[in-house]
Amino acid sequence: MDYDFNPEIDNYLSEGCGRCPLGGTPDCKVHKWTKELEMLRLIALECGLKEELKWKVPTYTFQNNNVAVVSALNDYAVLSFFKGSLLQDEHQILQKPGPNTQSARIIPFTDTKRIEELKTILKTYLFEAIEVEKEGLKVDFKAKNELEYPEELIQKMENDPELKEAFEALTPGRQRGYVLYFNGAKQSKTKLDRINKYRSKILTGLGVHER
Repeated sequence: MDYDFNPEIDNYLSEGCGRCPLGGTPDCKVHKWTKELEMLRLIALECGLKEELKWKVPTYTFQNNNVAVVSALNDYAVLSFFKGSLLQDEHQILQKPGPNTQSARIIPFTDTKRIEELKTILKTYLFEAIEVEKEGLKVDFKAKNELEYPEELIQKMENDPELKEAFEALTPGRQRGYVLYFNGAKQSKTKLDRINKYRSKILTGLGVHER
């Protein structure tokens, strides 16, 4: 079967994500988990998902909606579901990436054998995630809704869809950190300056104090 491989993902696998100084070097964590990432990539493509590079990592979409991410962390490769909290998780393999995470769920892997064992199950989960998008289901971000977004951020996101998508993909903790930081400025101009200054960091998925 022919798959629509994205050359940007080929580059990611060969060069790394470039999100840290180790990108493009043998020490990049992508190279530690290359085989696992390649297997997860193929599974996602076998489910008919479109392969894109977002936030410098392989992202799999259905009709322009984000479904899953395949990426490398220091301790494992991971398949991450944007709306994993809405999946049934019949096999109890989904994990929260952080204690305050409301939407995303991950499945970590440290070897190819485990991926091969779960291949059929992973496809079932991906197909279920696609159905979530088909039905237009939304996650109820209770903690997020409690935040008072500054008007400057709201306006900026309305005029900058890329920023809006990236901000909404952040973990609730990272979102809260940015909102508190932006709201910490008294003047509207200062708030807007802070938003513009941290735009690139938001696009790479980093929190306000992360490097």
